[in-house]
Amino acid sequence: QVQLIESGGGLVRPGDSLRLSCAPSTRTIRTYTMAWFRQAPGKDREFVVALKQTSGMPSYADSVKGRFTFSRDTAKNTMYLQMNNLNSEDTAVYYCAATDRGLITSSLRTVSNYDYWGQGTQVTVSS
Repeated sequence: QVQLIESGGGLVRPGDSLRLSCAPSTRTIRTYTMAWFRQAPGKDREFVVALKQTSGMPSYADSVKGRFTFSRDTAKNTMYLQMNNLNSEDTAVYYCAATDRGLITSSLRTVSNYDYWGQGTQVTVSS
């Protein structure tokens, strides 16, 4: 059973930055399609960004494009979500997700297509 270990959440002010990390307990991150989702109180889990196994170009939600950056360090077997210029609408529990199935681009944003999930990390943006 694959575990995804997350870290990096916290309380920040509007305009600040945070970096989230996620590492699988087994196998290299190259073998997974990996993604970040978030869930605000009372709302459905929402797609943030994903990177296919076979593509070097992340796919971002419009709401974070230009502010968030997905990256992965294969030497550390870790993926990151760099979040800049945060605002109150970014407040949510952030989850990393992975699947070893190949997904087409149109399927990246669907929660049910991911088999493995991190425990979630709280990000709160408040003045």
